[in-house]
Amino acid sequence: MKRKSTFSAIGGYQPFLFCIGMYFVALFFSIFICSAIFYAINPKRSIAKADNKSEKTAMVSSAKPVLLSVAK
Repeated sequence: MKRKSTFSAIGGYQPFLFCIGMYFVALFFSIFICSAIFYAINPKRSIAKADNKSEKTAMVSSAKPVLLSVAK
């Protein structure tokens, strides 16, 4: 009796498909990481100018030590 196997061809392509999948995952992460590094070094000029204008410092005057303060 001859057995019909439909998935035998897919098993031969498994290493190839794995390499293609890992290539696309690495490509996605490399684009994300490189763009994050680029924008950290070279921020957009409109955002950089807006941050300098809106920067304010808050003076906290209390006898208790303050671990964290959020100024709005």
